[in-house]
Amino acid sequence: MSKKKLSLDDIFNDDEFGILDSKPKNSNVKSEDERLIESFEEINAFFEKNDREPEATNVTEFKLLSRLKALRKDAKKVEILKPYDTHNLLNTKEEVKSVADILNDDDLGILDTEETASIFKLKNVPSSTERAERDFTAKRKAVNDRDFAPYEVQFKKVHKELKEGKRKLKEFKDVEQNLSKGNYYVLDGILLYLEDDGLEDDGLEKRKLGHSERKDGRTIIIFENGTKSNMYYRSLSKSLYNNGSIVTDTDEYAENELFKNANIIGEEDLESGWIYILKSKSTNPEIASLKNLYKIGFSTVPVEERIKNATKEPTYLMADVTIVDGYKCYNMNTRKFEHLLHRFFAQVCLNVDVFDDKGRRITPREWFVVPLPIIQKAIQYVISGDIVNWEYDSQLESLKEKR
Repeated sequence: MSKKKLSLDDIFNDDEFGILDSKPKNSNVKSEDERLIESFEEINAFFEKNDREPEATNVTEFKLLSRLKALRKDAKKVEILKPYDTHNLLNTKEEVKSVADILNDDDLGILDTEETASIFKLKNVPSSTERAERDFTAKRKAVNDRDFAPYEVQFKKVHKELKEGKRKLKEFKDVEQNLSKGNYYVLDGILLYLEDDGLEDDGLEKRKLGHSERKDGRTIIIFENGTKSNMYYRSLSKSLYNNGSIVTDTDEYAENELFKNANIIGEEDLESGWIYILKSKSTNPEIASLKNLYKIGFSTVPVEERIKNATKEPTYLMADVTIVDGYKCYNMNTRKFEHLLHRFFAQVCLNVDVFDDKGRRITPREWFVVPLPIIQKAIQYVISGDIVNWEYDSQLESLKEKR
């Protein structure tokens, strides 16, 4: 006798063979976010394998590079990918502020073609293909151990000086002034020495751009990994501008000389001395408690030599000092330069008595309680002659225009 079914539940429950026990199928269709994450993981994988971001060296890398640049510009996607950005690849803001930014963001050299050159009315400019063929021979070549030995010693010394703070890495800019032989640079994370900039008159190439000519030539570059290159000067400058730094000299004032005086000093110019800024290492509570205490001074000899006996001289507060900044001066009365700065900051001059090793009381007058950026700005105003229009507001710790 058949069993009467009273409801749907009775029917479902009377399923001895499990015919009705179907399971929902998982969809193989990926969500938009999953596809986004997967595409970004490809870039992560490339970075982990090559220890660098993708470049436009081949089609595969260029695709990854284009994808990475597109992601960086999409704030919404960056937010989604933050948990997966283990190498901080998305933390680079690419702002276009000028035509130069557009021209420099040209990974495939599209703007280097002859057709594009006509837009800017340039003539005799090699196409990207010609430059590629010409710079093909500039690929890095290994240097034998014997020849590399003296360079290796210097590279280790530079690394040590960077670690100790005697040298620093600065943004590379102003090519004409700051790219010259004898200097150290960092390109794509590798330290290099520019042995020859290729700009000597013999065999020098000149490329005509509009009504002017730009010098160019084969360089001699030694890399810390034991390789050597003879890439063109202009190619090196573009690479450094995009992904490089300049290594400053061991003296901080020499760094300022490089950036501020390069290409403006001639043989007829007379070296006047150094205006320098120092910070005290004194342990005297009355001095050590002052946050923005700096000495503004003048020296006719290199600053390191001048401060050798700082612990024995009251003018240095009978304590060691640190060189914070310095300016090599030419063709000027540096004494007047120094006195002008002292008068400018007279209201914040340190008033403290220091006793020398013979017990004599001395009151140094070259120490001032003022933020470093303000001192540096005032020096620039003195150099430009605009200092007469400004005054220092000690209450606000800022410069203000005179009324």
